[in-house]
Amino acid sequence: MNGKLKSWVAGFGPALAATHPREALRAATGCFMGMLITLLICQQLFPAPMLMYLFGPLAASSVLLFAVSSGALAQPWSFLGGYLVATLVAVSLGQWLGYSIPLACWAVGISVLLMCLLRCVHPPAGAVALCVHLSGVAVEQHGFGLVVPVMSAAASLLGCALIYNNLSGVSYPKRPGNPDLHHTRDPSAELRVGISDEDLEHALEDFGGIVDITRDDLARLVRTTERYALKRGMGRMVAEQIMSRDLRCVSPNTRREQALAMLRRHRLRSLPVLDDDKRLVGIVSLVDLISRPRGISPFLPWNLGKRVLVGQLMTSPVRYVESQAHVVELIPLLSTQGLHCLPVLDDGALVGIITQTDLIAALQRDLLEHVG
Repeated sequence: MNGKLKSWVAGFGPALAATHPREALRAATGCFMGMLITLLICQQLFPAPMLMYLFGPLAASSVLLFAVSSGALAQPWSFLGGYLVATLVAVSLGQWLGYSIPLACWAVGISVLLMCLLRCVHPPAGAVALCVHLSGVAVEQHGFGLVVPVMSAAASLLGCALIYNNLSGVSYPKRPGNPDLHHTRDPSAELRVGISDEDLEHALEDFGGIVDITRDDLARLVRTTERYALKRGMGRMVAEQIMSRDLRCVSPNTRREQALAMLRRHRLRSLPVLDDDKRLVGIVSLVDLISRPRGISPFLPWNLGKRVLVGQLMTSPVRYVESQAHVVELIPLLSTQGLHCLPVLDDGALVGIITQTDLIAALQRDLLEHVG
């Protein structure tokens, strides 16, 4: 009994991970600026009495939009949809049945039910339903016209969150993961083995409750954990141990025909592009070399015999890794992000190249060591 009591009391402790002071300051600044701009805009558009009941819910929403913007409850659809549903429910009950505390509580309950069905759960929207309904006089005077100031205030706060979060280095709203780079129906390479999206869906269904994390974020968290476990199991195998060192490079002024000849002779698929100071400025692949260069029209006959240089075809800037990067960090880059090779830099200088073949050989060696 004593152990159960201690376990129950421990549940009142902090559940969130510790926040870095820099992130806390970023979120606090965003809440301040977002609320200030939103209230100043709304005061210019609507009379103050019409907005009084919105101040509390908006402040609560600002915490979600700026402090935990990665959560499912803070995404634009949840935020705007929740506010709209709550306002419509609160006004409808007021218009049809009158105003009372029990009816205000019904407004909250019905709003939550509809938000769950419409997948737009946003906790402060419950406060919107309660406050709008209890405003009474405002509902009588404006009726469904209250939707305009409510949604205007919500749109203003959302606009502040979109601008501030992205300018401060936080991607908002959350974008779907695993983009289809090959435009086929096949799942990405990392989804064909191990934990699949269907597995995550079943796990969320078994969990039962509302989880404030998107499926993509949950998948990313699980697979990141898997990579850390794999890194621990593989030991210290880094990029410089498996990279190719005897490189074939070209300059931006190399002619396309010369680059193609180098690919053919050495059976390569891409070439690093170095400037006169031996700095990596681009990478050119076989696909790049057979493509039409930028700025050249295929419909002008005087362009047909024009000399084409690698600098017109190369990809820049280049995705690269450091020489001490662990092999596990290379797997998603070379398997799901459409890259066939990775330049390896050491103190800014090109020291090697890692291809998909190099990575497969390294993973095979590790597998053989574990089997042995």
